[in-house]
Amino acid sequence: MNIKPATIRDVLRVYWGHSCRHPLLLSSMLISLGSAVVLSAIYPLYYKEYFDFLASAPRTEEARDVLLSTVWIVFALHMVEYVAYRGASIFDSMFTARVMAELRTTAFTKLMPQSYGFFTDTFTGALVQRVNRLSSSFQKLNDKAYWHFFAPAVRLASIIIILAFHSIQIMALIAGFVVALIAVNILFSKWKLTYDIRRSWEDTHTTAVLADAVTNSETIRLFHGFEYEHKRFGVAVERLRRASVVSWLLSTLNDSAQALLFIGVLFAVFFVGTHLWYSGVIGLGILLLTFTYYMQMQRQLWEFPRTIRDIAESVADAKEMVEIINHRPSIIDAHDAISLGSSRGAIRFAHVSFSYIANRPVFQDLNLKIDAGQRVAFVGPSGGGKSTLVRLLLRLRDVNEGFITIDDHDIRSITLASLRGIIAYVPQDPILFHRSLFENIRYGNPDAPVEAVYSASKLAHCEEFINALPHRYETLVGERGVKLSGGEKQRVAIARVILKNAPILILDEATSSLDSESESYIQDSLEHLMKGKTTIAIAHRLSTIRKMDHIFVLEQGNIVQEGTHEELSAQSGTLYARLWSLQSGGFLR
Repeated sequence: MNIKPATIRDVLRVYWGHSCRHPLLLSSMLISLGSAVVLSAIYPLYYKEYFDFLASAPRTEEARDVLLSTVWIVFALHMVEYVAYRGASIFDSMFTARVMAELRTTAFTKLMPQSYGFFTDTFTGALVQRVNRLSSSFQKLNDKAYWHFFAPAVRLASIIIILAFHSIQIMALIAGFVVALIAVNILFSKWKLTYDIRRSWEDTHTTAVLADAVTNSETIRLFHGFEYEHKRFGVAVERLRRASVVSWLLSTLNDSAQALLFIGVLFAVFFVGTHLWYSGVIGLGILLLTFTYYMQMQRQLWEFPRTIRDIAESVADAKEMVEIINHRPSIIDAHDAISLGSSRGAIRFAHVSFSYIANRPVFQDLNLKIDAGQRVAFVGPSGGGKSTLVRLLLRLRDVNEGFITIDDHDIRSITLASLRGIIAYVPQDPILFHRSLFENIRYGNPDAPVEAVYSASKLAHCEEFINALPHRYETLVGERGVKLSGGEKQRVAIARVILKNAPILILDEATSSLDSESESYIQDSLEHLMKGKTTIAIAHRLSTIRKMDHIFVLEQGNIVQEGTHEELSAQSGTLYARLWSLQSGGFLR
């Protein structure tokens, strides 16, 4: 699986693309917060005027009225600032919630179409972690960018512009400090990003190891693997600890250096201010204004480096999911793909070659034909290619050479939705959703009426165990259907396929999980299900496919025999004859 690494630009492009879908909210946010910040930079000017007038004015009623008018102006500015800040908070909450919801949807939409191989090569827990991180990282990045980057930037610009009209020297000193601080922190954060990405990867890996252990908790119990899993998880946690320590120590060192810089700048501002006052260049009000502005800037500039680091960490956390968003699935619809509204079910494999690993072919120049409505079976030793053949038909994988057709249409020219819509599949080990029995059965046809669900359930002999449950069809089956027995899960899977009523039916060891009683329950159901349908059965138990129309014997990716059961079993010394001699019984009669 070759996934191109995502860059900072890729992550920001995804976030910006989703943000631009809400221009009204975004502009309202920026205008509200920008207005509030500009007002917070304006009212200290009235403090300056207040104290300048207070230092020189006589104690008269006229002077008192002038001072009180200034007080009322400052009060009005504060109230407008308050309203603007509250508006900014409201708009930000609405904007962030909407974008986060859309990011989750985008992540799901881009994740689910990925290839079968993608999911087999990736931990489920790691994928869930990546989806959650994409939206949570946006929340963190937006919060930092909006409140701790945009607001300080507007404040600093306002302060520098105002100081430029009162003292060029102090303005130049503060502007130089701000530019240097920002430049150094941006460069430091870019350098530190490598360590943030490493920490993020180790965090994902630790989650994946944990999810793998939780998913296989029963196996761990049966093999008494607690100690082994504890050590394995401990190694992952230790690697995460080391990566986190490195990342956090670098941040601490940066904070320490910054604290010294702030002390130096505070001294420089008052040192220069004192000399300018002594020289008569500035008055008491300017000194007070400078001090007020510096305290405003210091509080936010202190947070600025941490803001840059948090933004960088957010980008690192989102990077893995953005790589999946940018990754083109290996199995997709052709640009001119057609939709099959119906199908006769005629299947052909023509000169098909396929391999999972280079130089280790599963099939080489495989040719076979299945007529519409024909019932065929594939048998043979494990590893012969039976399950791979089904995956190729379903386009879970694509052939390397040759082609597969349904009704003379290359399956690569058919949309995936319509291809899988005309095929019903009963796997060897059905996996059910952690939902009700009704929902699991209806998954075969979500638009089916309630009566059809009950009918399919009855035909699959699910009612025998469903009626014995306290909540009947509303019973939750547990994650992956763990609350049901293997035979019960298999019957639910068959009911689901009955409800789907597709023209092509694939039975992949469909009775392997059934005991004798369950097997007898669904014997008639399968016979009913297969009527008029092209049926492909994969079987190790030859008794289950005795009455199939045609049987293909696969060995190491080659068809070594084909014919009916009677024809194949009569050929002494062959692979099928040897397998049959070891087995007995019957099912599909």
